Amino acid sequence: MNRDIEERSRAYIQEHPVESKASALKVQQRIAHSELNAGHTNITHTLHIPKYFSQRDRKKFQDIVSTMMPVFYKTIDAYRQDPEVRALFPFDERLQELILLEATSAYPIPVSRVDIFYNEETGDFKFCEFNTDGTSAMNENRRLTEFLEDNNVFQALQPAVDQEELIDPLIDALLEVWHSASRKLFDTDRTPSVVITDFLDKAYLSELKQICLRMNERGIPAEVTDIRDLVYEDGRLKSAKTGTVYDLVYRRAVTKDIMEGYDSVTPFLDAMRNEAMVMAGPLSTQVIHHKAINMALLDPILQKYFTEEEQTFLNEHLPKTYRLTKERAEEVLKTDKDRWILKPEDSYAARGVFCGQDLHQNQWEREVQNCADRHYLVQEYVEPYQSPNVDLLVSDAFVPYTNMTGLYVYNGDFAGVYSRLSDGRVVSTQYNEKAIPTLFVKEDAAT
Repeated sequence: MNRDIEERSRAYIQEHPVESKASALKVQQRIAHSELNAGHTNITHTLHIPKYFSQRDRKKFQDIVSTMMPVFYKTIDAYRQDPEVRALFPFDERLQELILLEATSAYPIPVSRVDIFYNEETGDFKFCEFNTDGTSAMNENRRLTEFLEDNNVFQALQPAVDQEELIDPLIDALLEVWHSASRKLFDTDRTPSVVITDFLDKAYLSELKQICLRMNERGIPAEVTDIRDLVYEDGRLKSAKTGTVYDLVYRRAVTKDIMEGYDSVTPFLDAMRNEAMVMAGPLSTQVIHHKAINMALLDPILQKYFTEEEQTFLNEHLPKTYRLTKERAEEVLKTDKDRWILKPEDSYAARGVFCGQDLHQNQWEREVQNCADRHYLVQEYVEPYQSPNVDLLVSDAFVPYTNMTGLYVYNGDFAGVYSRLSDGRVVSTQYNEKAIPTLFVKEDAAT
């Protein structure tokens, strides 16, 4: 049924070109006048046909999450217990110390997004990456769905779909983190005072403010504070500017930025060490977030902690990944460049990614040589699923778009999907990324 809706959407656009173009312009104007416009070139772009998934797809996504989350938890536990597992990750002593701190809550990975290359026709998939640090775009997903009220095709066809909310369930998940630890740490179960913290010059600030606003509307005291403006006084974490004492920290600052700014966040780290607050997002999430995880999960040292079913699942769905040493670079350059993609070991938003299929041979050779022994990985290139869509602000032509399917996970449970597309082979802001609302066709409509 989802393919049928997409085909009818394309037909409607082609039959109503002027109306559809005006509708696309109206939607983009709504985006431009919303928090999805962060200024300069930092604005969300979308396409005219939403992403439609079936209830079977939803079940598939739930199964992927329910299989992978125990693997993640076992991996973090093994890292804590086994020096051989720790040796699989290139973490320095400072980061290792922070990862090994005792968790303050029952949820080691409270908020994450598992990005997959999902074939909508066959249900097959490969993992792309695991976002367990600074997971974002929940508000983007919500607002794009809201703006469908100005999408002429969606309003004309009125498909029977489920529209998923991601912000309120996120807040519920954060409160679960609080309740799992509040009595142990503070001998209380009251409504917490919350800080949402990041390096605000790098943050998706408009989204943080929206989450804060929704918390305030629910009677939860919450502030957005730069992680460098936190102080540790009298055994509690506080704001240096307002003096607010915080009970619960929703950490959006990625570990890489924390370690690079280590000396500027000493109060935050001291508060962590002394269990001065409940943490939604302990630094142990870095074990899963770092791209070394792709190699570690297939290493016999770690695989012994998994069941046979989990080992098979990982071998089937993880793309082969190797550290790009100079020796490995020489081997890679003897093979077809189209088989490979280069990625930094620890980055986000697909920064510094090079796809062999996007480069001429001499460019590829230069990038491989430049990246060798510089904290890069070389990974098996996965041919992504493509679907036709249209950017009516640019052209009337339908073109194939590369799909990235992001599975949101709150406290171990599947929560929703973030759909991103690109007319290139890599989906990221630097490769012309588009975000579209995700909808699930209702069961009765599918039958």
